[in-house]
Amino acid sequence: MAHFAKLGEDNIVLEVVVIDNINNVDPQTLVEDENIGIAFLKNLYGHETWRQCSYNGNMRKQFAGIGMTYDSSLDMFIHPKPFPSWTLDSNGDWQPPVARPADFVPHNQGGNYIWNEDGQSWDTNPNYTPYTP
Repeated sequence: MAHFAKLGEDNIVLEVVVIDNINNVDPQTLVEDENIGIAFLKNLYGHETWRQCSYNGNMRKQFAGIGMTYDSSLDMFIHPKPFPSWTLDSNGDWQPPVARPADFVPHNQGGNYIWNEDGQSWDTNPNYTPYTP
């Protein structure tokens, strides 16, 4: 199966669709070809702008999601900017203006700190409960 992001204005991801590989493979070479998939989707949906993405992150940095942006200069999908003060690095990751604390635990693992945009600082997350096996 092949995944494609439907892009709107400013390359914002509107949705992600899945098509059968038969609609994304060159019949002569049997090699996957993004342009064949895009042509198929244009014909099917009548929408012009599509980019292939990879569910396992093998292409374009990470899997596309609604609200993300396709950055053509980096050729990757970028998450929305989390805070006005953060900047995008050359790897397509948003970086805070103040380095994360040395003992920082990522949000998807509970998040022991939260960013304080007004104070431009990392504050202790009052809802954080450390994992103890």
